[in-house]
Amino acid sequence: MLIVGASGSGKSTLALQLMSMGAALVSDDRTILSPARDGVVATAPTAIAGLIEARGVGLLNAAHLAECRIDLMVDLDHVETARLPEHKTTEILGQRVTMLYKAENSAFAAAILHYLKAGRRSE
Repeated sequence: MLIVGASGSGKSTLALQLMSMGAALVSDDRTILSPARDGVVATAPTAIAGLIEARGVGLLNAAHLAECRIDLMVDLDHVETARLPEHKTTEILGQRVTMLYKAENSAFAAAILHYLKAGRRSE
């Protein structure tokens, strides 16, 4: 998944929460997106591969994936107000990708990880 948002919106914090639950890091701060046959692929710039920023702690070393396909984008600049939101998509490099807005609840990271593992019920 790709996490987007303004500086200070919580991108690295959400990534760290997901990593603590078993998710793998591809890149923090900057991500290279490239078109691929089956979607969009994310990679890290060499200079920051394997690093993630933790505000108030510093740059942390992290095991990371060399690349992954983007199946979901989380936009932290917008807050989801619906309890059961409609399915949203966005376009990245000409490919449609599911999009979620930030949900202000303590289970948001866990819900995202479960979404990635098991999907969402279609209506």
